[in-house]
Amino acid sequence: MDYLRVAGGRVLRPDGRVERADVAVDRDEGTIRAVGPPDEVDDAVGATADETLDASDSLVIPGLVNAHTHVAMTLLRGYADDKPLDPWLREDIWPAEAELTPDDVEAGAALGAVEMIRSGTTAFADMYFETDRVADVVDRAGLRARLGHGVVTVGKDDADARADVEEGLAVARDLDGAADGRIRTAFMPHSLTTVGEEYLREGVAEAREADVPVHLHANETTDEVDPIVDERGERPIAYAESLDALGPDDFFAHGVHVDEGEVDRLAEAGTAVVHCPASNMKLASGMAPVQRLREAGVTVALGTDGAASNNDLDVFDEMRDAAMIGKLAADDASAVPAEAVVEMATAGGADALNLPGGRIEAGAAADLAVVGLDAPHLTPVHDPVSHLAYAARGGDVRHTVCDGEILMRDREVLTLDAEAVQERAAEAAADLVDRVDAAE
Repeated sequence: MDYLRVAGGRVLRPDGRVERADVAVDRDEGTIRAVGPPDEVDDAVGATADETLDASDSLVIPGLVNAHTHVAMTLLRGYADDKPLDPWLREDIWPAEAELTPDDVEAGAALGAVEMIRSGTTAFADMYFETDRVADVVDRAGLRARLGHGVVTVGKDDADARADVEEGLAVARDLDGAADGRIRTAFMPHSLTTVGEEYLREGVAEAREADVPVHLHANETTDEVDPIVDERGERPIAYAESLDALGPDDFFAHGVHVDEGEVDRLAEAGTAVVHCPASNMKLASGMAPVQRLREAGVTVALGTDGAASNNDLDVFDEMRDAAMIGKLAADDASAVPAEAVVEMATAGGADALNLPGGRIEAGAAADLAVVGLDAPHLTPVHDPVSHLAYAARGGDVRHTVCDGEILMRDREVLTLDAEAVQERAAEAAADLVDRVDAAE
């Protein structure tokens, strides 16, 4: 056994307890072999560690899960700000995305991968274009992902619309299991209002035949809810159910404007909701009823959305935002407490995406982040879980491990050349803006 030991720190256990322990990782299997005091770990493993990560003055947590993003949108970070969702998309983002090349998407995805590794994220879900290039980045970076091609049919003729649906299905079929199994896929229609009903029905039916989950934006703004109510006389979640797009392996982004009946439908179906608080605040989309969703039994995960509407991919920021806005939405300071948002960012995310990880226990996937607790803004440490939710930052992460492999040690990314990635992405972003300007 190739044995990695994470030693000398405290460990966040699945029940929320924090205890002093070492973590033994079987790198051949990519799993956690044992968790406990050093002597117990020695006995359990029966071997000497081939490599050790120092976790002194640190907290070892499950790798964070960014359960909804558009990772290549790092190229559009700060490009178009301070506008509502619909005009922001139509006037700024979609025209820019029309100029994207496969090389641009790869450059933006690589930049996002570096950013996520450096902030302790080990798994993410991505809805975008040129998905094969994103998959290549995931493979090189050593991350785990649930990937899909974002299908949009509005404004397209029938042939182009059907081609887009078929591309979404082909990506789901062809890329599943890539990167030594670290990549899984989903059929990803953009939303219930940007994909026509006929195409949704046909695409979802084929996805079901292929045993592929569905991921889409739902109830993000009132502009996504009202047209469905006006045209169909039913709410979006009921519409999704009528399409057979509401199942236990499916996950929807946002869920801001869900009513009580929709919350109950989501809970009954077992469909997860990915809460994106920073994006929802920045675009003034509203406040998702996270406390109510969790009380109903809905699996709630956290996502950053794209860097163009956030403007970063730091899940620590999402934890803090989720706790804060959750209290405002519920008008209750005890709502969405620290332990809840940490669970949403770890086990909740892994469960929503149906990916390994999210828990530190024997037999679980060895997806870990080691968070230093010795910075001034983390002193004193009365409650480490509180610090994760309210005080920690991505820059506090010392080491990142995914599938048993060290992706970052002592803040140095090992799987990608971070400096070269940043330079390439900056050049690609500048060229993209020039092309957009020339096309106007």
